[in-house]
Amino acid sequence: MASNRIDIRPLTPRIGAEISGVNLGEPLDKSTFDIIHQALMDHLVIFFRDQHITPEQQIAFGRHFGDLHIHPAAPSLPGLPEAMIIHADANSSYANGEDWHSDVSCDEVPPMGSILRIHTLPPFGGDTLFANMYTAFETLSPPIRAMLDGMTALHDGELLYRGRYTNSDSGRVYPKAVHPVIRTHPVTGKKALYVNSFFTSRILELSKAESAAVLQMLFRHIETPEFSCRFRWQQNSVAFWDNRAAQHQAIWDYFPATRSGVRVTVAGDRPF
Repeated sequence: MASNRIDIRPLTPRIGAEISGVNLGEPLDKSTFDIIHQALMDHLVIFFRDQHITPEQQIAFGRHFGDLHIHPAAPSLPGLPEAMIIHADANSSYANGEDWHSDVSCDEVPPMGSILRIHTLPPFGGDTLFANMYTAFETLSPPIRAMLDGMTALHDGELLYRGRYTNSDSGRVYPKAVHPVIRTHPVTGKKALYVNSFFTSRILELSKAESAAVLQMLFRHIETPEFSCRFRWQQNSVAFWDNRAAQHQAIWDYFPATRSGVRVTVAGDRPF
């Protein structure tokens, strides 16, 4: 798909597209915004190369798509609470996003989208996988889809955030929320699987044992390779993904090398 100078090239038939001909450091006119937004709806995650932008410009780009979300636990750049720091090096005990997840699904109103720019790369490795949750729902068998439709699950920030970013968070309360197991996308109207291994602790309509078994089945299902694309970062690449219909996993295969970037997150809507 192309419109004048903008070119959109899909990565796989199910998810992902790379967009060229856009400078994210410039204000978006309506035509460019519409093309980018439609590409995000069509492909769930979109990628831009060679974006030499400042964190302030990245924030301004994010604001075209809505209010910005402030992370409940992670550090941000000084004076820029909207600019979350993504960093792992030889001294790190974890890397952001090591398992399949949708960002901050533990919030009552989880983020719509996340915009990540990587500025420092390891010499090898550090790719990110993205998976289509429409396809994850549609490829479940009809009896499983029927069982899950109408069920709800607890998403608990305590599972991930306690002690992760600081050793002195005693008394701090992390968000938790109940969301539908199958959510409907507010723009496309499609149904998507909405549980993830980072935050989802329990399907409330099932017994503890039943919930654990069903969730493990769904977590493994989400990992199906045919649902996903793999993005190989280059310096100053940007990825923009729709948390309502996609999950992602950042591969920490580059230890002890350094990988650093900045994430700006667009506020979302209450899942239904």
